[in-house]
Amino acid sequence: MERMEKSAIPAGLKPMKKNDVILIAVILVLALAVFGGVSFYSTLTTNEPQAVVYLDGEEWGRYPLSKDAVVEIRQENERYNILQIREGKADITGASCPDRICVNHRPVSRQGESLVCLPNRVVVEIQNGVESEVDADTN
Repeated sequence: MERMEKSAIPAGLKPMKKNDVILIAVILVLALAVFGGVSFYSTLTTNEPQAVVYLDGEEWGRYPLSKDAVVEIRQENERYNILQIREGKADITGASCPDRICVNHRPVSRQGESLVCLPNRVVVEIQNGVESEVDADTN
């Protein structure tokens, strides 16, 4: 009886060719370049970043990320959030909400990033520190 050799490649799959490997490498390099460019641009455009706290949709306070601070966001109904600003990042480290999703979120530091506590209706948004001309009052 003739012995059949088993292939390491499963049936129906073809081995990758040299051009396939080059294409995959080029796509990976381009993806890394785009990611790096976006990160670098975000760092350059964030000038004097601030953590802006909104409570029930109204601005409650502004805190520069360049200065370490602990801010208690207390409401009349005994709800609270604790915002900690440290090493240029804003983080909610304590909250009275039942799910505590906001506490488990990673710290934010870049323009447009935000922390949200839906049960307490608190939003912390990172802004550039300069009012947007689009939203400015023209009266």
